[in-house]
Amino acid sequence: MSTTAVVRKNTYYDSVSLMSVSTKANGLAGVEQAFTAMGTDMNKGVLDNLGLLTDELKAAGSGDLMIVLVTAEDADTDALLAEVEDLLTRKAPASAGAGAVTYRTVTGAAEGIEGANLAVIAVNGAYAAREARKALNSGLHVMMFSDNVPVADEVSLKQLAHDKGLFMMGPDCGTAIVNNVALCFGNKVRPGSVGIVAASGTGSQEVSVRVHALGGGVSQLIGTGGRDLSEEVGGIMMIDGIRALAADPATDVIVLVSKPPAPSVEKKVLAEVAAAGKPVVVYFIGGSEEAVTAAGGHFAAASLDAARQAVVLAGVESAEGADLDAEAAAADVVARLTEGQRHVRGLFCGGTLCDETMYAVQDAGVDVYSNIQKDPAFRLSATSASTGHTFLDFGDDDFTNGRPHPMIDPALRLERLVEEAKDPSVATIVLDFVLGFGAHEDPVGTTLPAIQEAQRIAAEAGRHLPVVAYVLGTDLDTPSVAAQSAALEAAGVIVTRSSTETGRLAREIAKKAQA
Repeated sequence: MSTTAVVRKNTYYDSVSLMSVSTKANGLAGVEQAFTAMGTDMNKGVLDNLGLLTDELKAAGSGDLMIVLVTAEDADTDALLAEVEDLLTRKAPASAGAGAVTYRTVTGAAEGIEGANLAVIAVNGAYAAREARKALNSGLHVMMFSDNVPVADEVSLKQLAHDKGLFMMGPDCGTAIVNNVALCFGNKVRPGSVGIVAASGTGSQEVSVRVHALGGGVSQLIGTGGRDLSEEVGGIMMIDGIRALAADPATDVIVLVSKPPAPSVEKKVLAEVAAAGKPVVVYFIGGSEEAVTAAGGHFAAASLDAARQAVVLAGVESAEGADLDAEAAAADVVARLTEGQRHVRGLFCGGTLCDETMYAVQDAGVDVYSNIQKDPAFRLSATSASTGHTFLDFGDDDFTNGRPHPMIDPALRLERLVEEAKDPSVATIVLDFVLGFGAHEDPVGTTLPAIQEAQRIAAEAGRHLPVVAYVLGTDLDTPSVAAQSAALEAAGVIVTRSSTETGRLAREIAKKAQA
């Protein structure tokens, strides 16, 4: 193998574009590993850990672009570098024609673009707060895709936005739908009267696609960032979001989505539910039905339940089919297992999808290990081997530090999938596939070879290895949920229709495999 490193001085690309380019570059014939990133200390630290940090890369500034290619010995490095440069050129901001202006600063864009009212911040976390503050002071709403932003900066920015009557969505906000336009990761859903405020990216995507599948539609989807309901932040953005949707004439029903909030923040949020003047469905994973009901809200124990209630409250006739018979399906799975196959392993791109299935399996009365477990006794690191029932969120910061999100580049998950097949205790592997804007253009297609390799490894050891998969998407997405599901079914994968259904099936498999 040979390594080529190039620095393009004063050449800026946002992190979302660079993650996409890295993914495509890694798929080029002859490329063993590709890395395109800005020359920040964090990115140089990643390269150093990989043994790829050259003196030229060390000297790169935060405004310089780094391109690193590890190629096969017989590869044409110059040609591959040219292909990567071409990918970057295609990712460059498109010109609107002769005389179009490219803005180099948020302030300049706010002043120069008539009617501009929102900025998406996708720079390194070390600089994100600074850029967001500029946007807010320019009168722009902010959606901050960037993560690794200090919580003190988050509180300061959200308070500033609140005082100015603006939205501060994030940090680490991956999904929003504003006036029927999906931002960052989002799905194509029909417009309607259900408004969503969510401290979870894939959780909000799941509710929105289930509302769509049930025949309803979405008015607005407001992301808050995952820490918004923490004690430190205090739910500033969720409360502002509830108030905005309560005043929105296009919204008839509000849905709230979050992992368990801090108790004091939950009280503040539920007080807003009581004052909203509209039906509010509350889906807080592991939340209290009694508290929600006392506040006048509609408690949802699962994401599918939240979508169903929202559609009914919006007055839409549900288009839903019959539920999966999880117990019968699990019995069919377990009947083909050999002695010793007892554990379910979940490898997820979506954090809330992972959480929902993990909580469902825990309801079977078994221990579950995860990198997002609240209980330290059952928490795993990104480098830990699986043990017992294990559920991993590959979108967590431990896995994405210096790497693309798995919804863009699933390489780490593919490696882990093959590794799990070597464990004779594995009874089933559970996967999610997230479609939509910003996501991989064919997540199922790029994963099928790893599924087939995993099943080959198990078969050679005399074991059957069932794979359960859920595809989050709609019929309007490209590719469509039907096309991706059909490809999985053709490969013998068991396909579920919702995150909730996935959890129920995984729970039943765990119960029966332990018996």
